[in-house]
Amino acid sequence: MNQDIPTSLESAYGALLILIPAYNAGEAVGGVVRSVRTLSPDLAILVVDDGSTDATARTAEAAGAVVVSHTANMGKGVALRTGFDYFLRTDLKAVVTLDADGQHSPPEIPNLIERWLHTHADIIIGTRRRDFSRMPALRVVTNTLSSLLVSLSAGRYIHDSQSGFRLISRRAIANVETSSASYGAESEILIKAVSRGYSVDSAPISTIYADERSYVHPVKQPIRFLWLIIRSFFWRFQHVGKK
Repeated sequence: MNQDIPTSLESAYGALLILIPAYNAGEAVGGVVRSVRTLSPDLAILVVDDGSTDATARTAEAAGAVVVSHTANMGKGVALRTGFDYFLRTDLKAVVTLDADGQHSPPEIPNLIERWLHTHADIIIGTRRRDFSRMPALRVVTNTLSSLLVSLSAGRYIHDSQSGFRLISRRAIANVETSSASYGAESEILIKAVSRGYSVDSAPISTIYADERSYVHPVKQPIRFLWLIIRSFFWRFQHVGKK
């Protein structure tokens, strides 16, 4: 299927939506938006404020982003779907997602774009370099285990499945539905996309761990993730190869 993929990095900038889901990220989101803007004035930037109680929305808008706000905190999965719905009402060709807390480096967005232009893959994952000396031990364990479970559920190996720094093609967004309201939506997208035959590739990005606050519940989120994996096994066998 022809995805009408741009032919150069410069033309790709005008074909992308930069989607930044944000929750109480008022201290960091402005810098993230401004850093994205330095890449090209042609980039469309959308911040989905997921019911923040701080100045996230005002700060993002002042920095130059379009802002869509939820009236209450609904979860990252819902914030992503809000952004995807916004994207599908445009004629843009792909979305780049990145976090609002500074954990992803906007100057590395071209890494994902150039890999997309080269491979035409439907999803490009920003894959963090395995610098275990800089990565908290708990993250090493959880990221490795999560990637293994997602890979088993998808039926192919996916490195760094928990990275939220991604480029996703229009056809994948239009045809892969997710139901998870929380952080599991990112894994669900990968599992369902691969099961439907969409291609996944990766591009190297830096490993950054700042002093960002985690909103992942230490008990509820692992349970939800395991339940997602179980449901995905059954879903995959019912839908494998169906686009």
